[in-house]
Amino acid sequence: MEINVNQTKADTQEVEVTLSYSEILNDINEAYKKESKSISIDGFRKGKAPLSLIKKLYGDAIEYKASEDIAIKHFWKVVDEKQLKPISTPQLIDLNFVPNEKLNFKVSFEIKPKLELKDYKGIEVKKTIFKFTDEDVKKEIDYMLKPHYQVEEVEQVSDLNHKITVNLKRLDENGNLIIGQSTDNILIDLSDEKVNPQIKDNALNKKVNETFDFHFVDEHYHGEELHREEYKYQALITKIEKLNPPELTEELIKKMSNNNASTYDELFAFVKKNIEDYYAKQTDDIFINSLLSTVVKNNDFDPPKSYVEDLLKRMVESEIENAKRYNQQQPDENQLTEYLRPRAEWTAKWMIILENISEIENIKVEEKELEELAQKESEQTGISVNKLLKYYKDTYRSDVLLEDKVINFLKENAIIKEVNASEELKENEGHNHEH
Repeated sequence: MEINVNQTKADTQEVEVTLSYSEILNDINEAYKKESKSISIDGFRKGKAPLSLIKKLYGDAIEYKASEDIAIKHFWKVVDEKQLKPISTPQLIDLNFVPNEKLNFKVSFEIKPKLELKDYKGIEVKKTIFKFTDEDVKKEIDYMLKPHYQVEEVEQVSDLNHKITVNLKRLDENGNLIIGQSTDNILIDLSDEKVNPQIKDNALNKKVNETFDFHFVDEHYHGEELHREEYKYQALITKIEKLNPPELTEELIKKMSNNNASTYDELFAFVKKNIEDYYAKQTDDIFINSLLSTVVKNNDFDPPKSYVEDLLKRMVESEIENAKRYNQQQPDENQLTEYLRPRAEWTAKWMIILENISEIENIKVEEKELEELAQKESEQTGISVNKLLKYYKDTYRSDVLLEDKVINFLKENAIIKEVNASEELKENEGHNHEH
């Protein structure tokens, strides 16, 4: 077998293979066996004609037909042998089969191009820090208690631990009712901090069948133009329910914490740890996204088109499959494709930059690491180490581990600028108001 691997473009390789007839003879014979089962020749039962007669009558046709499958089979053998890395569907661009002599073919495929990377180490990246207080922990515990409150129907709103059911009517700028703009049976939880403060203030001390007014201003941008509209309403209270918090018994604490706490102090510590873990993950996710976006922006290039299309196709198929699995409305495939295209292009760029960084910085996933991981997971799951190693290979687990290693390398070599999330939010809101 003669093999030539040529680099035709920065992101394209071409493999030319020449095989002697003797090297593909077993494949040719397999093709004869397969085709003979469906061939009918006068004087013989279907599939029972002598092989010599089949070769005489149909030999060239069968061998020419088989040559493409044989070429594809041997191409993938070459991929393994030469450790080639196609990133999109290979294309058979030339096939020359000479019976009893040779098979010659060429396959073209895209690869991840070599890049001259810059500015991926020592770059300054913001790390958003979310801070919380013990008061926030208490609020979270109060929220967890909500489903366990006892509801009691009363005649008057004495404090904010009440729910009210109201009929709303919109008012014009002069305070007159607007006919046809009303909504009945709106349930409002006055203890919810997201509720309009005017509603809370004006509903306080009101009784059933009494009314109160409130208004709010809607501000939003159309392009750079700020639109502002004021809405006025009159609310008629039709029902008032007092929310009585339950006693924090050991049984309730266990229920709320899924048996992770049995006293209030333990519950407080449990909830605090959950909030810390949640914010730590949020912080890390935002930081990684910002870091990778900066690296890709600093090394922007046009990724191989077929690679992008392959990634895009897989993303679309995944979204459609998820919609089926969760009984959601099937998305329009064309709209979904266009929506996901920028993500596919960015992912293609990142995956290529990732591989270039791993080669430059000599970051690898060793076979020993996969074996150690398989041993650990085998002890946890009972699945054999060999089966897990095969699963890792089939699911490209080493690629996932390599990405984790490269991301950790980038994190270790970044200049981190910590910013307070609440202060950043205020700053952004200030910029929006300036526009």
